[in-house]
Amino acid sequence: MTAARTHIFRLLKWGRILARHGALRDIENARQTPLPVRRLCRIARFGTIQPKRPDYAAAFREIGPAAIKLGQTLATRPDLVGEDATHNLLGLQDALPPEPFDKICEQIERALDAPWEKFFQSIDPEPIGSASIAQVHKAVTTDGRTVAVKVQRPGIDKRFLRDIETYEWAAAHLEAFGGEAARLRPRLTIANFKRWTLRELDLRREAASASELKDAMQSEPFYEVPEIDWDRTAGKVLTLDWIDGIKIADREGILAAGHDPHVLANRLVHAFLRQAISEGFFHADMHQGNLLVRSDGTIVAIDFGIMGRIDRKARVWLAEILYGLITGNYRRVAEIHFEAQYVPAHHNMEEFATALRAVGEPMRGKPVSELSVGMMLDGLFAITRDFDMQTQPHLLLLQKTMVMVEGVATSLDPGINMWDTAAPFVREWIRTELGPEAKAADGIRRQFETLALLPDLVRRLDAQLPREGGAPPAPPLPEVKLIWDRDRPRSTALAFTVTAIIAAAAGAAGMAWLG
Repeated sequence: MTAARTHIFRLLKWGRILARHGALRDIENARQTPLPVRRLCRIARFGTIQPKRPDYAAAFREIGPAAIKLGQTLATRPDLVGEDATHNLLGLQDALPPEPFDKICEQIERALDAPWEKFFQSIDPEPIGSASIAQVHKAVTTDGRTVAVKVQRPGIDKRFLRDIETYEWAAAHLEAFGGEAARLRPRLTIANFKRWTLRELDLRREAASASELKDAMQSEPFYEVPEIDWDRTAGKVLTLDWIDGIKIADREGILAAGHDPHVLANRLVHAFLRQAISEGFFHADMHQGNLLVRSDGTIVAIDFGIMGRIDRKARVWLAEILYGLITGNYRRVAEIHFEAQYVPAHHNMEEFATALRAVGEPMRGKPVSELSVGMMLDGLFAITRDFDMQTQPHLLLLQKTMVMVEGVATSLDPGINMWDTAAPFVREWIRTELGPEAKAADGIRRQFETLALLPDLVRRLDAQLPREGGAPPAPPLPEVKLIWDRDRPRSTALAFTVTAIIAAAAGAAGMAWLG
């Protein structure tokens, strides 16, 4: 187990970098920040020259690969890091200098357990992309096919796990302060981040995700997922078909090729809704660098390291919430929040509906250039505190992806209205899934399930069987030994905490002296 002083040293080192980019200012000034955290922020920024405008993305890039991924995760949490930080972090792309080509070849050979020439005629030494976890090279297979080969950076898994351990330690201490820090559930945020990252570190999982999404989207016109070459794929190497296309960010190139940006924007939004609401399995990294447009107007997605999954119950609630906001049925949206137990039962449903109206009404009928999904999410986060709503980690990726999709769609068609674009799809899905026929089928299925459980249900008291909420059970969280012991007298615990802060101050002063 890593010692507490090691975690403190890492955090102060990272805090120093954050301070140089002005990224601690908002944390220090936020009223919900616990006092000990404010003090550590002051210590970390001691002696630094800070820019007028914080650059969170630059700070995370300087800290390293794990921080880049963490920054992308925090971009889903305006309630935790603030709106300004969220918007800045949304532009965080993990482009890093590539690894030397000879190390990449060694990694391929270790992963495939054979010389790379057994699988490829040639591999371009210059990568076409170099991210925090892996880099991609164009190659030609021994049977003459052009492919993209994604290779994990050597040693990156150990570095990620080391840094995540410190994130877990820090989150546990932050949550232990209670109050607002506990409501925001930072430990669950880090737990989700860890789960997503571990998936990305196994390229076989990414290959499986791409394959599953390809199967799910077979009937979706003008949307494609590349074919996986399983014979040339392992834990640290992923090979898939090469795609010739225009990056969706290249609007001028798209126009020159004769594509209609408005049509492409609508196809993208429809493809996302199909994944999230119909399939419950969606590409959660749909930024402009991961979307290409082929000559026939087909949108091709790449990079499936981050995928989101939502169960059917959550999808039904999500669709009803979206449709309620689209149509202005705020009462129904409020009911869903109470049914899903997102809002504690001691609050008044009508008051919550009124708060939702204040968020949704300004958006209706207006183009995204004036009001957007991102602004709507910001508004929703602003009322969560008033109604004691805990963070729902299972929806964080979806929120992030919605903002991403909106950003890409807007770059194609600045006048697009996400609500108007989404309404027909959501309306049809609700009619299909929640219409009389669907309800009858679900009712029959539930009756049989209930009958099968009847012997067990008889033995259980109703009071001991609370209603199931909308969030899935929280994952098990790692045990973290706090630097203070809650069993000790309060004065002793306080003294220990003060000692830790003094030690941290000494460390920060030493780093400041070292430059």
